Amino acid sequence: MQMTQASPLSRKTWMATLAKAAPARLAALFPDLPPHAVLRQPEIGAVMVRGRVGGTGVPFNLGEMTVTRASVRLASGEVGHAWVQGRDKLHALRAAAVDALMQTDRADGLTAQVLRPLEVDARTHREIRAAKAAGTKVDFFTMVRGEDK
Repeated sequence: MQMTQASPLSRKTWMATLAKAAPARLAALFPDLPPHAVLRQPEIGAVMVRGRVGGTGVPFNLGEMTVTRASVRLASGEVGHAWVQGRDKLHALRAAAVDALMQTDRADGLTAQVLRPLEVDARTHREIRAAKAAGTKVDFFTMVRGEDK
């Protein structure tokens, strides 16, 4: 099925938003799953998370993270996939359904109803975390000693 360009968001953006969303929040914003066939039952697994020293250095394996994946096909034929943080199988199915619906003419409505509120939640969470971290910041300085020889 060919993806339409109905939404100004890229698929990468909306899938990342869904993957990181809190399951309860996604359920509140998108409570009813559309008619669908499950192509891949939700499966729980682990992925290796990689990091970089200072954000730009050589990559290294930071550790594993639990994820759940699922795939669905809507009655209209669009296929949606999801990989979400954690072990919530319904969250994976819900995210896969949103991915599939974002490939239809409902994309603009879903962007406003589901994705934008999730982005606002994520931004608020980042700002709160940054404020907490800023409160622990320590500034170090060195004073030059003015001794003559």
